[in-house]
Amino acid sequence: KEGINSAREAVVRRRKDEEGESQAIESYQRDFLEFALDEGVLKFGSFVLKSGRTSPYFFNAGLFSSGSALHKLGRSYAAAIMASDKLVENGIPAFDVVFGPAYKGISLGALVCASLYSDFKVETSFAYNRKEAKDHGEGGILVGASMVGKRVLIVDDVITAGTAIRESHGMLQKIDAKPVGVAIALDRAEKRSLEDPLSAVQAVARDLDIPVVSIVALPQLQEYLKQSPRYDDSVLKQVTEYRSQYGI
Repeated sequence: KEGINSAREAVVRRRKDEEGESQAIESYQRDFLEFALDEGVLKFGSFVLKSGRTSPYFFNAGLFSSGSALHKLGRSYAAAIMASDKLVENGIPAFDVVFGPAYKGISLGALVCASLYSDFKVETSFAYNRKEAKDHGEGGILVGASMVGKRVLIVDDVITAGTAIRESHGMLQKIDAKPVGVAIALDRAEKRSLEDPLSAVQAVARDLDIPVVSIVALPQLQEYLKQSPRYDDSVLKQVTEYRSQYGI
């Protein structure tokens, strides 16, 4: 019940923010950032990205590798999903199945499905795909709940170019499933290039016509640094400058 009320309050605050009122970082977002930092999943420094940009922070979800971290990760996803008025209406999710694309998405999808039930008493099904079709036993590339005719939420860690999400979307449509949204851990919220005003997340949402919800995005990371005594002003300055240059 406490989780449900917290999610509802987050929706109200988010709507106020969209109307131009200030919004503090949500408690589940702060908790996520703090334990991501504790686990070394999120780091500050100087990191050269695949794009060639030098980023003041780096996020590697593969380092969520302990039981406690995975438990917290699942709860963070569930909180973000239930706080989204794009994926939930009147406390009822707009999806029937949580789908985890291979490989990282498989464990993430299972965690999300379990956390939705444990924290919010929301019962959903779970499915995932294999990279290669199995030619014995049950065969095929899809495992778990049937998604035919079902509304499906895709879960992954981040969206870099959006290729994996687009492939999952196309595969789901081929089996007559209905992709209704995507949930990720971190949205870097930066332009794909200085000539392109859209981020990879925005491009996916536009091209596939589905919402993309993240636990945190670059603006929340910046807000966290403003409030936290854990880091000095130089870290905030670097993140702020990076967002000014590349942020959407």
